[in-house]
Amino acid sequence: MQYKVKICGMNTSNLSLLTEKEKADLLILAKNGNENAREKLINGNLRLVLSVVHRFTGRGETLDDLFQVGCIGLIKSIDNFDVSQNVRFSTYAVPMIIGEIRRYLRDNNSVRVSRSMRDMAYRAMQVKEQLIDSKNQEPTIEEIAKEMEVSKEAVVLALESVVEPISLNEPIFSDSNGDVVYVMDQVGDNNDDMNWLEEIGMKQAIKKLNDRERSILSLRFLKGKTQMQVAEKIGISQAQVSRLEKSAMAKIKE
Repeated sequence: MQYKVKICGMNTSNLSLLTEKEKADLLILAKNGNENAREKLINGNLRLVLSVVHRFTGRGETLDDLFQVGCIGLIKSIDNFDVSQNVRFSTYAVPMIIGEIRRYLRDNNSVRVSRSMRDMAYRAMQVKEQLIDSKNQEPTIEEIAKEMEVSKEAVVLALESVVEPISLNEPIFSDSNGDVVYVMDQVGDNNDDMNWLEEIGMKQAIKKLNDRERSILSLRFLKGKTQMQVAEKIGISQAQVSRLEKSAMAKIKE
């Protein structure tokens, strides 16, 4: 009862959920022009939008507004999702929803950016995508600036002007046990003379792990995979992944 929240006139505790198979079937129907299937997909993924919206609380915007913007991202992800790719819909949809909300927050930010600066930033993003498509690798600032025929300083300034500031209390990772890592947990002090010693110790500890343990930690903490995703990738149970992860972390701490 305590999790009932009213957003846009809806009681979120009554929102429906779809299974992965139902999503896959509805996505195929929606791609073939079935509007009823598209509507069911939207309604069946509103909880996904809600989970993303909660990441952006405390930004001075109402949940209703953020939820509506998130729904736009959901609709775009449904319309643009490639059913031929072996990717879960939520894996594709969450970044789309986040992107839509961030664009909204950026465009409604109290820190105003000039239209010319914003246009240059968007142009730089387009050029970056074009260079990635043509070269199959991330372009440097110099390459983007050369393509735009402007200075690299102008490109950097333009891109920085549209970057949304984030809160130190924003979560960046959470595991299956509910432990959350926030931005402030990742902020370090570069003036600490012991940083280099700790880094050497960490590298030595990681080298002592076996290949499977290193692989699990890499997938979990560098690539952000869940324990279930790691289990599917390396062919063991989720319980084994949890046990090996804890064992590897204990070795590193020792």
